[in-house]
Amino acid sequence: MSFGVPQGSVLGPVLFVLYTASLSTVIEKHSVLHHSYADDSQLQKSAPPHQIPDLFLSMQKCIDDIKSWMTLNKLKLNDDKTEAMIVSSGRKSRSLSFSFPDFITVGCASVPLSDSVKNLGVTFDCHLTMKTHVSNLVRSANFELRRISSIRHLLSTDATKTLVSAFVLSRLNYCNSLLFGCPQYLLNKLQKVQNNAARLVLRVSKTDHISPHLASLHWLPIDSRIQYKLSSLCYNCLNSTAPDYLTELLRIYKPTRQLRSSSDTSILCIPTVRTHSLGQRSFSYAAPAVLNILTYEMRSSNT
Repeated sequence: MSFGVPQGSVLGPVLFVLYTASLSTVIEKHSVLHHSYADDSQLQKSAPPHQIPDLFLSMQKCIDDIKSWMTLNKLKLNDDKTEAMIVSSGRKSRSLSFSFPDFITVGCASVPLSDSVKNLGVTFDCHLTMKTHVSNLVRSANFELRRISSIRHLLSTDATKTLVSAFVLSRLNYCNSLLFGCPQYLLNKLQKVQNNAARLVLRVSKTDHISPHLASLHWLPIDSRIQYKLSSLCYNCLNSTAPDYLTELLRIYKPTRQLRSSSDTSILCIPTVRTHSLGQRSFSYAAPAVLNILTYEMRSSNT
């Protein structure tokens, strides 16, 4: 082979990352943020409402340069697999004096703007309400519960718990920190799935109070699972075991005058945000808010 490496090879991922490293320079030249995972690249750029037309023009030039770079380096850009979405609040988008373009051009393809896109298994909608993601999650989890319930009479309690943990709880835990601050009715849908899973494992009636059964299984409720994930991510940031792009969002609280807590370097600064629906759901706000309410012993633990 003159180009490329065998798929599945040990060195393949490393060599691919090295080969495509210069793509970052092409993207950054247009002041566009990007994030890459294997052969998947995401472009992001924000702007005030009145600068949206300029934003589209900048993104279009960036995509054209990416296409030229990939052609020059003998790589194929999947034009028809590209997705594009505008993230905005519904209130602001309705008040704009202009309409958004219907598509963005990628190579020879006209990519229409989507209302939702899937990112590494998480579905984001254009207003970041997470409604679509929760609906998809509930549907897939209930499907797995029905499959397990069809053979429940053949399984022991431990075997059923293992299956539920592998096929249901793993879905509820995946990227659940993104659900922090979501409306309670969405979290209630997920909690109902977990309650049904507990009833399936323990074979209890729908009329029984579920909290003691969740406790006997050592299953945290959905709200607590989300806070636990945020706390864990925040702890990893403080101990330099998290990605830099997360660690850079957090700052140690330093009081302007000497206080009893001045020596506590595990207290984080909670930034000021403008909106409750989006600002308080960001990692830079949510993670410190959750971690700071823990005790000093928990925040300063070595493990």
